[in-house]
Amino acid sequence: MSLYNLWEPHRHAKEPVTPHPDEALSCAAALAKLHHHGWAHGDVQPNHFVIGPTETFLIDLALAHGGEVPESYDFRYRGCLVHYEAPEISQSILESGTAVPTKEADVYALGASLFISATGWRHVSYPDDASRKDQRQAIVDKPHRPVNVPGRQGKLIEQMMSRNPADRPSSAEVCQELRKAR
Repeated sequence: MSLYNLWEPHRHAKEPVTPHPDEALSCAAALAKLHHHGWAHGDVQPNHFVIGPTETFLIDLALAHGGEVPESYDFRYRGCLVHYEAPEISQSILESGTAVPTKEADVYALGASLFISATGWRHVSYPDDASRKDQRQAIVDKPHRPVNVPGRQGKLIEQMMSRNPADRPSSAEVCQELRKAR
């Protein structure tokens, strides 16, 4: 089951409910494992975390960067699903048409994934029918929505979605914080 589907009951609660940290931790651990091996995913989103009874899998590595990719399979990175894009990725794509996936942008996308999965809201407000260019411009120009996920997870999501990539925790640090929240 995807993270988004698993957390569906939280989105319909009358009061904000903190999702269980083990589910968030399993997603962060899957991402940290990829980062540990030198790769950035480039397309982190809730539906790319498949949460099973004993293990969480991070799927869809088509946009991953970090290791050797044969030239015949490689292509320029033009962004991912904008709903989870970090501001620096959106800015680069608006300016040059391409970007370079980074671990920091993956952490932002994980924070945006946790946020939308818990609340049902995209990290930045823009009209549903906005063009991709307008969506990216909103991500560059606007702050993210207020994080209303209660407790330690909410504070962590806020840090993960910092506009400054250097201020975001690493995926390993996200795991450490989520372990404390258990």
